[in-house]
Amino acid sequence: MQNIEITGPKLGYYLLKGDLIFSTINKTVLKTLDFRQTPSNITIDLQQVGEIDSAGLALLIEWIKFAQAHQKKLYFDNIPAQLTALAKLSYISETNLFTTKA
Repeated sequence: MQNIEITGPKLGYYLLKGDLIFSTINKTVLKTLDFRQTPSNITIDLQQVGEIDSAGLALLIEWIKFAQAHQKKLYFDNIPAQLTALAKLSYISETNLFTTKA
């Protein structure tokens, strides 16, 4: 198990590293991204995410809700196959919650 690290090498761009699983997610992680202080477009790069479970999916959905509440457009880059499978299993992919930049 690898704890979650969130870095922001540039404004509006965040890189997630670690496992997005129940044992690594807490309220601090949930509130790490302050959508009030970011530009109108936010990108979260998931390339360095290891394991992901339903708690990780729930975290990303919460971030989507926070971004929408603050009128921000949230994009995900390098979405792991495991996350895509979880989303499809939960019928989330059909709602287009996980958008990527074209």
